Amino acid sequence: MQELKVEFPEGILGFGEYREYIPVPISEENDAIISLQCVENEELEFIAMNPFFLLEEYEPVLTQGDYEKLGTTSEEELSYYVICVVKEPFGKSTVNLKCPLVFNSKNRQGLQVILDSNDYSMRVSLEELTKKGGA
Repeated sequence: MQELKVEFPEGILGFGEYREYIPVPISEENDAIISLQCVENEELEFIAMNPFFLLEEYEPVLTQGDYEKLGTTSEEELSYYVICVVKEPFGKSTVNLKCPLVFNSKNRQGLQVILDSNDYSMRVSLEELTKKGGA
């Protein structure tokens, strides 16, 4: 499973001491929702969603420094996910569109970025996205 691992050299906000994760798709059909399982702490796991499935017009803009940290200049090598806080009922669950996780599929490097845009919030409910025509 070593080849599946994604390394976050800077960690994930609030969990900086944990740097290695294995992304596991929830469904065999697609990777719209993944479980991001921590290698160093088996009790730590994040549910993450592909933001483009939730909000078609999602347009994250990375800085030159972000691309350097990810080891690429090619947008085609990158995958984006947003962390979901799961709540009951599920529609009340929220996603963090402001701070997406970005994976480089070639070198398996990951980075959580804070977008320099006021267009996105850290807590957007799935209900709200559904009303906008997403999800």
